[in-house]
Amino acid sequence: MSRISFALAATLINAPLLFAQPASAEQRPVVVELFTSQGCSSCPPADTLMVQLEERDDVIGIALHVDYWDYIGWKDAFGDPAHAARQRAYAREAGRRSIYTPEMIVNGQTDIVGAKPMVLSKAIAEHKAQPVQVDLDIARVGDTLTIEVQSLQGGLGPMSVHMLRLIPEQTTEITRGENIGKTIAYRNIAHDWAVLETWDGKAPLRLTRQINGAAPVVVLIQSGQAGRIVAAAQLD
Repeated sequence: MSRISFALAATLINAPLLFAQPASAEQRPVVVELFTSQGCSSCPPADTLMVQLEERDDVIGIALHVDYWDYIGWKDAFGDPAHAARQRAYAREAGRRSIYTPEMIVNGQTDIVGAKPMVLSKAIAEHKAQPVQVDLDIARVGDTLTIEVQSLQGGLGPMSVHMLRLIPEQTTEITRGENIGKTIAYRNIAHDWAVLETWDGKAPLRLTRQINGAAPVVVLIQSGQAGRIVAAAQLD
């Protein structure tokens, strides 16, 4: 098992994926963030889970490629130190001393180390069962994105409004490092992540932002900077 300061590659458990879902539209998607790396030999099964999550319309899957494995022979083209910083923020919030690849964070709260489909499916179901606290609507007209947020209950405290874009699909042939010789399909690769505003969670909030290109856009409403994700929406 590879080790790095504040990072530990996770041992994976392979299991069949049990993600069959009705085809009806879902208004309260659960967010699954995967911290992964093209230079991590344990990551391909988790990357495959992200492909399979596309079959669900009640989940927004986001792959955050980290850069801290680049030194072992293969530089991840999608690696971003900001993604590792977000992962560390989650670890601090939960009192963990290490970060891992692959690691999944469900709705900003539930930590899943490795590729564990049944554990992930259970976590998604648990978060879907939680009461709705915030109403989020996003719409795009031309290059203008409108974000409208409204609290459905009091006492939520300050929240951050995040916006990011996704690369829907990318296949990479890896010629060096731990995954040498593999061709791996990646989905929903995060880029251009930004915190737009801090919201007090009280008065309704309306924001507009200019966005370019056809890449899908995701908006997250999150308690603090690394707390629970209370609302999420995606436009393809």
